[in-house]
This record gives sequence, structure tokens and C-alpha cells, in this order.
Amino acid sequence: MRRQLISELAAKGIEDQRVLDAFDAIPRHFFLDNAFAEQAYTNMAFQIGSGQTISHPYTVAFQTQLLEIKKGDKILEIGSGSGFQTCVLCELGAKVFSIERHKELHLKAKGIVRHFGYSARLSFGDGYKGLPTFAPFDKVIITCGAPEIPMELLNQLKIGGLMIIPVGAGEKQMMKRVIKTSESEYTEEDLGVFSFVPMLEDRVK
Repeated sequence: MRRQLISELAAKGIEDQRVLDAFDAIPRHFFLDNAFAEQAYTNMAFQIGSGQTISHPYTVAFQTQLLEIKKGDKILEIGSGSGFQTCVLCELGAKVFSIERHKELHLKAKGIVRHFGYSARLSFGDGYKGLPTFAPFDKVIITCGAPEIPMELLNQLKIGGLMIIPVGAGEKQMMKRVIKTSESEYTEEDLGVFSFVPMLEDRVK
């Protein structure tokens, strides 16, 4: 089933073989409730508790491919969720710093990332604030829909670094690739419409 999903992702335009290999290496069913185990390798999103979801495999693969990860890249992930995206980034050789605002999900993700032997640093807190102590980051990935590009997170990105973020206040968001060109300037590119749970400020639970 995993191989079938990987073939489907390739057919939908995921060309980075390293991303496909990461999906092969990480068993997605570990991140879902046992009741969904058989559906784990379909291109579907699932509830993971606390009103959050594990994104469609294609969405995870698409965002990951856009990051153009090089081994050793220092990446800030906003929204640890189930920990699946975190593990994919680690499998690609990134140094991952991830933040989650739901305590229950944070603890669960921390356990599963450790179970697979990855050394990501997972924090509990407000994603809008990021992790300034560990900045600057080479890349930032946001896995929830932001109403606008958060300047606090852009400030934590190094010059020349990039951010992958779904932007929009409604049910649908525009996936954007943002490149920081100077301390006060950035470029942005629109890369298709997606649907994410909202990114909420000052709502740590």
C-alpha cells in the first residue's frame, strides 16, 4: 500500500526521489489511530485529535519538495501535529525545530519522533512566536493556514532562506514560497490552492 501511495505521489508531480524515499521509509499508519490503519496510505487527511488533522500525503510531499532540503538545513516547523512531517524532514537530513500549540499532540509527536530514532527538537508553544532562541533558520515550513505571512517568523529566517506557507483566512489557502532577500524585503510566489486547519495566535492549549 505504501508503494502504491508513492506511485500516486509521483504521478501527481512529486519528482524529488528523496522525498518519495522518505515516504517509503516512514510508515504513515504509525501516526494514525488503529481504526484508520488500512486507509493510512490513501491520499486523505485524518483527524488526529485536538481538532487537528494529519495532512494529505500529497500536501506533505508537496511542501517538503518545495523546501529543497539539503542535508544539515536548519528548519523551523510550525505545527508538529502527528509528527509525520517532522519525521519526513529528519529523514531528509534536516535539523528540525518544531513547535506545537496543543500539549496533547506535542507529547504524542515527541514520543513517536523519538520512537523512530530522530533527534528533532519539539517544543510546546505559540507558533506565531517561533523559536527566536534557535534562530536564524535556513528554512521555515508552516503546516496550518495563516491569515498573512507572520513577520516574527520571517525575522527568524536567514537572508536567502525560504518559507513555505499556506496563506488565507478562509477554508482555502494559497500555498506560497517566500524568499527573504534582505533584512526588510522578501519575494513571494503562489503555488496552488490547499486547505489547512487555521493557524491561531495566543491559543496554546
